[in-house]
Amino acid sequence: MNLQQYTREFSYNLKLAYPIILGMIGHTLVGIVDNIMVGKLGPTELAAVSLGNSFIFIAMSFGIGFSTAITPLIAEADGQKDIEKGRSIFHHGLFLCTILGVSLFTIIFFAKPIISFMGQPKEVVEMAKPFLDIVAFSLIPLVIFQGYKQFADGKSETKYAMWANLLCNVVHIIINYFLIYGIWIFPKMGIVGAAIGTVLSRIIMVVYMHYALRSKAKFIPYFENFSFSEIKKSVIKRIVSLGLPSSLMMFFEVALFTGAIWLSGALGTTSQAANQIALSLASLTFMFAMGMSVAAMVRVGNQKGLMDYKKLQIVARSIFLLTILLEVVFAVIFVVFHQHLPALFVNSEDLAHAKDTGEVIYIASQLLLVAAVFQLTDGLQVVVLGALRGLQDVKIPMYITFVSYWIIGFPISIYLGLYTDLKAVGIWIGLLAGLTTAAIFLYIRFENLTRKMIRESGQ
Repeated sequence: MNLQQYTREFSYNLKLAYPIILGMIGHTLVGIVDNIMVGKLGPTELAAVSLGNSFIFIAMSFGIGFSTAITPLIAEADGQKDIEKGRSIFHHGLFLCTILGVSLFTIIFFAKPIISFMGQPKEVVEMAKPFLDIVAFSLIPLVIFQGYKQFADGKSETKYAMWANLLCNVVHIIINYFLIYGIWIFPKMGIVGAAIGTVLSRIIMVVYMHYALRSKAKFIPYFENFSFSEIKKSVIKRIVSLGLPSSLMMFFEVALFTGAIWLSGALGTTSQAANQIALSLASLTFMFAMGMSVAAMVRVGNQKGLMDYKKLQIVARSIFLLTILLEVVFAVIFVVFHQHLPALFVNSEDLAHAKDTGEVIYIASQLLLVAAVFQLTDGLQVVVLGALRGLQDVKIPMYITFVSYWIIGFPISIYLGLYTDLKAVGIWIGLLAGLTTAAIFLYIRFENLTRKMIRESGQ
């Protein structure tokens, strides 16, 4: 293997990926900021936000997963320099994202009573309900934003979503500060204040994204001639045929981690709070891999449009290698600082909860050691998925992820978490098993597909 042919791609990969990574971190920071600011109120409040957000994350994963269908189609049209095709994909994608956002909000709103039957602590459930009512509404602007973002990513213009997310987080922190703690003339609203901050910041995010794109000359042709009369069944069918399996793939993974939240809740409030802390940190590093995944989707989609399959394979492998190197760094950080990072999320000076707080920090520190191990396989599986989406190959990967997470991973989490002394650590070992299985078989799928494409094209 000529290593240099892969490393020379690193610079362009990072240039394309870093705004996506910052934008993805922005998405995650909304939840992390809630966890840190609410965590200062106590373990029960943190567990309630964790439970409420578990529902939101499931719906959000479905919406974000569906919207990823827009990017490879736009990237392919961009590679072919077909503006009319790109405009049609953008309009149809935005239309479908709007419908999906409203639908997800409606489903979550009416599904809320389910949390009373999940074996969670009663005080946590009662506190989570009003939080969930409000924060669910933020799914509408969030999924609409994804329609704009995936379009811009497909055009290799990844900075707009980054700035939108940064703006979202600044607004979110300011609103949270005033409403959670009751600063100045504002009432002390606790976790409900955090929910309001999430909704308002995401509305501002989508408004910014719309006007930022529309004001640029290169995007103006894509905003022209939008009307419901131009909506075509054939285009909707094509986006849905890619979007539905993509949404299910992301749903399978996020639901796996959400299942870990629920299992942790069955072990008690401290285990649930510790799980949320470790998951917040793991999610933050995962955003780097997610950014590389989108870069893989865009670059593979471009090469597919150009029908240069040898270059496609080199580009994808270079992103896989770069992701592995990044994840090794994060794994080392988790191992070295596993006892210190959880302390950032709790109020160690609160003597009334000193025992619970100490237990939360200890459990979270053990979970971070497991998270350090699955940094590599979690990162690899998501970038390979991005490359497969760029190839518009989604059905077989959907089956692979389902089997990996729900036939292999989650049963191990249930057994080790609920029926052995490993408890919360056992739950995370199940996550590791599922992610590792997915990474292996998705990579095999990619290699088989690209070799077949090269062979059949005679390159």
